[in-house]
Amino acid sequence: MGLFSGLSRLVFDVGILSWDVLLTLSNLVRRNRRIRHVTPAGHPGYGGYWPEYRPPKETDSRCSCPALNAMANHGIISCSGREISFVEVGHHIRATYNFSSTFCSFVPHFAAHMLKKSYSKDRFDLEELDLHNGIEHDASLLRLDAAFQPDQSIIHIPFVEELLTAATGKDEDGNDLITTKDLSRMLGKRRAIARAVNKEFSLNFIHKIFGSTNAATLVTVFGGRVDHLHSFLHHERLPEGWESRIRQPHGLTLTTFNKTILGVELGVYEQDWADAAREAVEHHAAPA
Repeated sequence: MGLFSGLSRLVFDVGILSWDVLLTLSNLVRRNRRIRHVTPAGHPGYGGYWPEYRPPKETDSRCSCPALNAMANHGIISCSGREISFVEVGHHIRATYNFSSTFCSFVPHFAAHMLKKSYSKDRFDLEELDLHNGIEHDASLLRLDAAFQPDQSIIHIPFVEELLTAATGKDEDGNDLITTKDLSRMLGKRRAIARAVNKEFSLNFIHKIFGSTNAATLVTVFGGRVDHLHSFLHHERLPEGWESRIRQPHGLTLTTFNKTILGVELGVYEQDWADAAREAVEHHAAPA
């Protein structure tokens, strides 16, 4: 059974990646979606009109992913964050953020495999995705390590504020932008300090890539716009009138996304934050 399962997963991965390359090539020759028409007609958010925002109740389930939490807070997926279909969440991610169909199939399949559940039959609560060192990992850009904050749905506001104020870019209209270099710099700081103060710290290569992937969504989906990211990161709320900055007809493919992810990851230099890490250790405190 194990050999068959491994083989079927390999076939699935190869099929997804092959299809992804074809979608990427098609994106190069097809016309982009029109502004205000990125979100499909009939889906919540079409034309920038998002359903009413409702912050989570105490009994609701949330996770460390702002994108999923925002969809729950707007009722795009279950407001409770519970009993969510792996299949349906992929469709909603596609329509809300304009990721490619390949991305929106690969990620829920990965999550189902991680949780030892059936992609097609089972359901999950958002909090289940925070299985430590599954997808959730140490040295997050926006959360304290699980050793310091077991509930990974809790936003660490000082991290959010520091990230937003670290923006060095400007667009043609003068709006502040977070750049890939800004993301690399802040990830380097998070990793250096977390490694120094967290006795249970772990971060393998795959989880480094997960961290850079999460960071890269801020410059792909949101274009790095600080004013838009403020409500998204502070309150996990989609801004009024907002739509994804990804306008390719097939959405952001894995192939294209990987260029940004690698750009972020290759720019991370923990050694640049050695002094900050030593200072954190001297204060015997979790990063703030």
